[in-house]
Amino acid sequence: MVFKNIQFPNGSSVLVTLFCILGFTVQGQVVSDSVFTLEEYLGYVKQYHPIVKQAQLMASEGEAKLLKARGAFDPKIEVDYNTKEFTGTEYYDKLNAAFKIPTWYGIELKANYENNEGYYLNPEATVPEDGLYSAGVSMSLAKGFLANERMATLKQAKLYRDISLNKQSLAVNEVLYKAVETYFSWLKYYQEYQVYTSFQENARERLANVVVSFEAGDKPAVDTLEASINFKNRALDVEKSRINYVKSQLELSNYLWLENNIPVELDASLLPDENSFFIADQVLNSSLLEVNEELLENHPKIQTINLEKEQLILEKRLNTNNLLPKIDVQYNFLTSDYERINSLTTHNYKAGLNISMPLFLRKERGDLKLTKLKLQDVEFSLSATKVSLQNKLNAVQQEISSYETQSNIAQNLVDDYTQLVAFEEERFELGEGSLFLINYREAKLIETELKRIDINNKVLVTKAKFAQILNTLE
Repeated sequence: MVFKNIQFPNGSSVLVTLFCILGFTVQGQVVSDSVFTLEEYLGYVKQYHPIVKQAQLMASEGEAKLLKARGAFDPKIEVDYNTKEFTGTEYYDKLNAAFKIPTWYGIELKANYENNEGYYLNPEATVPEDGLYSAGVSMSLAKGFLANERMATLKQAKLYRDISLNKQSLAVNEVLYKAVETYFSWLKYYQEYQVYTSFQENARERLANVVVSFEAGDKPAVDTLEASINFKNRALDVEKSRINYVKSQLELSNYLWLENNIPVELDASLLPDENSFFIADQVLNSSLLEVNEELLENHPKIQTINLEKEQLILEKRLNTNNLLPKIDVQYNFLTSDYERINSLTTHNYKAGLNISMPLFLRKERGDLKLTKLKLQDVEFSLSATKVSLQNKLNAVQQEISSYETQSNIAQNLVDDYTQLVAFEEERFELGEGSLFLINYREAKLIETELKRIDINNKVLVTKAKFAQILNTLE
């Protein structure tokens, strides 16, 4: 693969030099090894395009949020040390070290070491000389038991990771669709340029023949003038199509990058693959499929909405649980000899109970109501998105079928006009026809050929659109 500054396929900038009246010679050289296929082009876009790389950050963001949510279950070490000494008297010297392990369902395991001394120490803080050890558990019996912020955040983070993957897929798919559309535009302008170049060559040869016939006395002078005018019109059409082709090359270069975010321009020796019309379904994964419920359910847009719905269900469960009273209990076994496990008995313990509940629960009821409204909104969005996707797919399928029919008709018209032009040229050579009629027939042939190219381009773009809606371009 070679990329460099854009040039025209003939090697240098095209100079329209007229032949005879204003002679002209242009011949596009198509080298089979220089064809830049759609599949190869998509490979570069998928691997190096910055927006594709940017979309991949969405998945990384989802992983980072999941890691952050899992941090709520990380074991913790806490040390609380306070001391006070004044006028030579040690008021207190207190040390409280704890090791906590948060677990599921609002349960927390805890090991603690406490060592306090001092002249003015609070009597309840008095501990044995070697300190006091404790091991126990704390948990919520109502609010925070079956659902709590820590559990909900972790579950939502897992869902968000999957949402990020779906959003990444949609973003990449959108970039690839625009890239494919640009490739097909490049192909279209290349084919138009080829058509104009071919017919300009015909006009040049016809002008040369008419000049020879005029000099031999077989044709009137007006025929040379008409042939010259026709040639100049063809030269004008060639130049217009050339600039469109060059512009399409530059637009294609917007999607071509190399490693380290280095942009490149397409070398002019590389030409579009004219077989794209026949292999588009295979490359784009756009074969017409029956639009059914299973196909829609697997679509990233639908999956994203379903995952968002699951997040709201978790939020609703948490808000419902928040209506319960807060009942927190804890129980700790106490011992001054940590080396003897049997010293932990029910005779030495520290226990606690904490109960609280708002009287009106306005905040809690408001949060729950808002979540229910969000769920209803997601349900409406889910239904609307399914119908919209189904209708879009059906519409594009109808478009593809119609454009393919139009393409066949256009091809038949091109064949018929080609025969008609050939017939008129034979008559003209025999002295029966007119140059005006040949030019008229040929103009209709060019018009029909351009229509065929445009219709084929619509077939390709519509197939790409079908693949984009299905999200199969990635």
